[in-house]
Amino acid sequence: MRTSVMQRLISAGAWLFLAFLVLPALIAVPVSLTPKRFLSFPEGSVSLRHYEKFFTSPDWLSSFYQSAVIATSTALLATILGTLCAIGLWRVTSKYSEVVRALLLLPLIIPQIISAMAFYRLWIPLGLLDNYTGLVLAHTILATPMVLITVSASLANFDPSLEQASRNMGANSWTTMRRVILPSIKPGVLAGALFAFILSWDEIVVTLFISKFNVYTLPRRIWNGIRENTDPTVAAAAVVLIAITLIAFWISFLLARRRARSV
Repeated sequence: MRTSVMQRLISAGAWLFLAFLVLPALIAVPVSLTPKRFLSFPEGSVSLRHYEKFFTSPDWLSSFYQSAVIATSTALLATILGTLCAIGLWRVTSKYSEVVRALLLLPLIIPQIISAMAFYRLWIPLGLLDNYTGLVLAHTILATPMVLITVSASLANFDPSLEQASRNMGANSWTTMRRVILPSIKPGVLAGALFAFILSWDEIVVTLFISKFNVYTLPRRIWNGIRENTDPTVAAAAVVLIAITLIAFWISFLLARRRARSV
């Protein structure tokens, strides 16, 4: 009985903490519905004019498209690299594998402002400032540890005897990975891809340092819109940004539940 009460208290505390983190961001929802031309709460009536402006403005649509392309490319590259790293570290069990794992997780530990300064200094001689390639590579470096974590968690529940059985039946390493290992860890791979997409989709600090004119992502346009004017279209764009992020998180949650049930 006492254990059940404790679990309920912990669950209630987790939901309260989540609400504390999420609810302030939802202030953008009523602001985006204001009929006025400046940031304010709607009084008496609501309007969708700012959403109409967002979906018809070439500038906002261009930023939305650029963010989608960069986030999708980042998710693809980070998923491939993170999955390969996780499988490699899982197979090579030595005292150095944990050191390599710790080094690969450094982008999650280092403050983003320091990472942004490092990218800026490194990208200058490589000619990667203010272009898609530089931004995708930077976001991939930041997102790959997320994939490494989720795939490693899936590999922890993988039965090594399945790999051995595949080898005994004559399958080579590539066939074993493609037909045995990857299908077994697919929920972790998909969850990592979604987390990588979310990280790139919402990222602003590194973007501000290494992009200027040619690449203008949605978070950056929102940031500049808040600094330079009070157009409520910024709030509408923020709602779209939040909605896509929450949808991706919800999909990740469903994948995690499926993985927990399959264990």
